[in-house]
Amino acid sequence: MFNKRDEARPISSERVDSILGKGTEFTGKIKSSGIIRIEGKFDGELESSQDVIIAEEADVHADIKARHAVISGIYHGNVELAGKLEIKSSGKVFGNIKVASIVIEDGGVFEGECNMINNDLK
Repeated sequence: MFNKRDEARPISSERVDSILGKGTEFTGKIKSSGIIRIEGKFDGELESSQDVIIAEEADVHADIKARHAVISGIYHGNVELAGKLEIKSSGKVFGNIKVASIVIEDGGVFEGECNMINNDLK
């Protein structure tokens, strides 16, 4: 019941808790309880109990575990989300994903395996 309410809530790029800005490069592990926006280069692991936003200018090589994600930049890695993955028209995703739902805009790229999870069946 509570998961459906979380899933229905749109991902807000206006309420971001942490930003890895343009021109910034980071290698390592990020763990957050808030919304994360990446605009620079990141290599490692990323875990958030909220949402992850990968901006158009971002270049990310990481494994992600989060609630929802929006990818507008280049992403290499595996994604595991409780909710929705949105690949924008400028987004390129190379890796395997495990998500409850996925939206790929015209022009968006996805290469990998997709496993759909159904939280209602668990």
